[in-house]
Amino acid sequence: MKSIWICADDYALAPGVSAAIRALLAMGRLNATSVMTVFPGLAEEAAWLDETLRAKPTPASASIGLHVTFTGGFAPLAADPLGGAVFAPLRALVGHALTGRLDVAAVRAEVEAQFQAFHAAFGRPPAHVDGHQHVHLLPGIRDVVLEATARHAPGALVRDCTPAAKARLGFDAKARLLGLFATGLKAQARARGLPTNSGFAGAYDFGPGHDFAALLAHFIAGLPDGGLVMVHPGHPDAVLARRDPVTDQRAREYAALAGDAFPALLATADAQLA
Repeated sequence: MKSIWICADDYALAPGVSAAIRALLAMGRLNATSVMTVFPGLAEEAAWLDETLRAKPTPASASIGLHVTFTGGFAPLAADPLGGAVFAPLRALVGHALTGRLDVAAVRAEVEAQFQAFHAAFGRPPAHVDGHQHVHLLPGIRDVVLEATARHAPGALVRDCTPAAKARLGFDAKARLLGLFATGLKAQARARGLPTNSGFAGAYDFGPGHDFAALLAHFIAGLPDGGLVMVHPGHPDAVLARRDPVTDQRAREYAALAGDAFPALLATADAQLA
């Protein structure tokens, strides 16, 4: 039987997102979540999350990580690498990263601030590190994140977004692009003593026409042992609507993860949560 990670991204993005993730952790439907540290109220969100984990029979099995954030129009904790008052859209960040125009000193200051915010809220370093919209893969950000992880959270798992071949959706341009951006990450992490997941799944276009339960079954079935599938469950609320375009699909993901069919889905894939 293979052991996998099901990681909910975007904890602390909005109250409804956080509540949904806590509920799924309590149900044993997730074993990891990645926390955004750039919003007010992080201390309260951290306390509620830790309370949820303490109530679980096996709290040590849940990985609580840092979701490094550089996009989305949110105010940085320290500095924006494009020099703005708020983070730029992903397209602009990628353009600057690929052409070597990021302010690396600003990247370093912001990554440091987000690690410190996580530690201040939880009283411990993150157990894993990844990026909102996968920004941790980008040149000019990747090396800073790996260095900061090795220093602040030695041994923390870094998310490798190289897609598991059997978990792709047809040609799957999005997964292939993520794999291209992830080139070399595993070796660079290993050189710093940082582990990575052995395969990745969960990328799709968030369109309303998808049957997420079927997608989830496909993703899990296609993962190797030690693989990771990212998910984005949530209860849509007004705060989420202001902060992120992905709203109703989060409710669909929650329904699939919380549904009665989930245990059978894992069993069919001969999988268990790590």
